Formats: sequence, structure tokens, C-alpha cells
Amino acid sequence: MTERINRQWLLARRPVGMVSPADFEFKQETIPALTDGQYLVRNIYLSLDPTMRGWMEDRESYMPPVSLGEVMRCSAVGQVVESRNPAFAEGEFVSGLFGMQEYAVAGQGFTHGARIPDGTPLSWPLGVAGLTGMTAYFGLLELGKPVQGETVLVSGAAGATGSIAAQIAKLEGCRVIGIAGGPEKCSLLTDEYGLDGAIDYKTEDVEQRIKELCPRGVDVFFDNVGGKILEAALANLATGARIVLCGGISGYSDEVAQPGPRNLMNLVLQRGRMEGFIIIDYVARFPEAVKMLTEWVRAGKILHHEDIQEGIENAPETFLRLFRGQNIGKQLLKVGEATESRALSSNGPPAAR
Repeated sequence: MTERINRQWLLARRPVGMVSPADFEFKQETIPALTDGQYLVRNIYLSLDPTMRGWMEDRESYMPPVSLGEVMRCSAVGQVVESRNPAFAEGEFVSGLFGMQEYAVAGQGFTHGARIPDGTPLSWPLGVAGLTGMTAYFGLLELGKPVQGETVLVSGAAGATGSIAAQIAKLEGCRVIGIAGGPEKCSLLTDEYGLDGAIDYKTEDVEQRIKELCPRGVDVFFDNVGGKILEAALANLATGARIVLCGGISGYSDEVAQPGPRNLMNLVLQRGRMEGFIIIDYVARFPEAVKMLTEWVRAGKILHHEDIQEGIENAPETFLRLFRGQNIGKQLLKVGEATESRALSSNGPPAAR
């Protein structure tokens, strides 16, 4: 095999407050020879997700933290370019936790990987038909349990997960209001995704606007943000409301933890329920979700956006786009090319592009 050089980003230090490019270290290394059971992946797309911020902290969670000096963990799709694993042949496309790098030696532990079915656009397993879409699917349908005619409120509604959750709620026959930042994102929610209303948290009084747009209260709140947005939703609950805690990006970079919501008693008064979840709880049902999400996208019932930046050298800055609110839809970084013709990404019907 011709010697290959791998360019990669390591975790250099634990972030304090907002993530900084200085928290990462750029490194080049020669890829070692494979051993039995391993295969080499040339990454094509990296997935940059808010959950990566938690992996940078030195605390145990549903996954162990990334160690200092270790390649920064992230999901990716790529192509097998060499294999000593009989389950993965050269030329096949795979997805897995391959890390913030151009190449990954895979086949064991977190990097075992999964084959991407023929005919699936390569970006989909990282977004709408991957963990992002499945998080929206299970979080809304299993925890939120929306009923036709109910009012569903979604925060971070122009993001990768929120936008899918909001559209699934519409498919369930609900009235759906989305919260996003800026006129472009709010127009996207109503004009393309078909939501019944949008609230711009940057310029509007969120609590007052929820009251105006949800006069009978919020039946289901799918929350990706936390903080003051969660408080505003708690102030406007309908009787029997369900709050789905998916994420809390507003507080991920705080040096001091945010105070808890001041109005939790509204859950008591409205006989509501607030529940969090982790997507790995539903591993056994992943095929069900992928099947439904893929069918909805191909039929034009769910639209999705992909924000694609380019170049491994831009990985830290691309990650930071999530916390600056710069991305619309799924944040991806293209770092390589396939060696054969295949659609690298597809956002579904033209309206989603």
C-alpha cells in the first residue's frame, strides 16, 4: 500500500465556557499497517453535533469523555480503501464514529462502523436518516405522544433535529409552532416546512409570543435549547402537557451552570410531564425509524437542509457554527471524495435545497 498521511484534530484541552479553536490540536501522521479485523476508511463527510461539547468534558456520561491528546470523536461517513476485515470490502461505504480526521482505522469498539445501503445518499446516515432524524422520531413520538389537533412547540426548530421533529408533528396532524433565531430561519419554518407559526427568539418576547400563538396552551414541547426558552414554554402549558428534553444548547458553554427553571410548579398545576432521553435507548428499533424517515423524505413529506462546509483544516470553526447559530439544518464538513460516482448528498425535493 502507498504510504498515506492522515490529517486529524486532537482534543488539546478541556474547554472552559465557549469552545475555542485553541481547544484542538492539528496533527499529521503516517497511517499504521492494519492488523486482522481492521479496515481503513477515507472519510467523506464529518458530522458536527452539539453533543460533542459534552464529550469534551471530563465527566462520565452515556459515553466516556474524549481523552486529551485523542482524536476528537465525531460521526462520519466514508469509503473503505483497505481491509483486513472480511465483513467490509474495499470500495464499500460505511458510517461510524470515525473521528475528526481524514482517515480512520476502524473495526473495533466505537469504530466498528455500519455499511450504508446502496441507493442511500451518503449524507443521510449522518442527518435525516441517521441519529439526528431518529432522535426527532423517537423523542417526539415516544415521549411527546402528539395527538391530532394538539399544539406542538419546538425550540431550535431550524436545526437538524428540531426541524425533523416539527415536520413529524405536522404529519401527525398537529398545529406546530417553531422557535428559531433570525428572520431567515423563521421564514424557513413557515414557508418551506409548513409550520403554523414561528417565533424569533432574537427579537421577540418568547413567552408573550407563545401565549399569543398558543392561546389554549402548549400540549407538547420538544426542547433543544433549555434555559429561558424552557421557562417560557413552562409558563404556557396546557393541561396534561408533555415536555421532551432533547438538548440544552443554550447552556452547553456556560462556565457556571444556569439556574433551574423558576416555574417548575406549572408542571404540577397543569398535571404535566417533563422527560429526557438518549437515542441509544432505542437501538433495537433503529431500522423502524430509518425506514419511516427515508420514506417520508423520498415522498417529499419531510424536507431537510444540510449546511456543508469543506476542508479538514476548517473542522474546529465548522463545529463552532453550531454555537454561533450560523448553521441551517444539519452541520456537515466535507473532507474527502468517493472513488466512484455516487450522490454524496441529497436534500430530497427541490424545496429543501
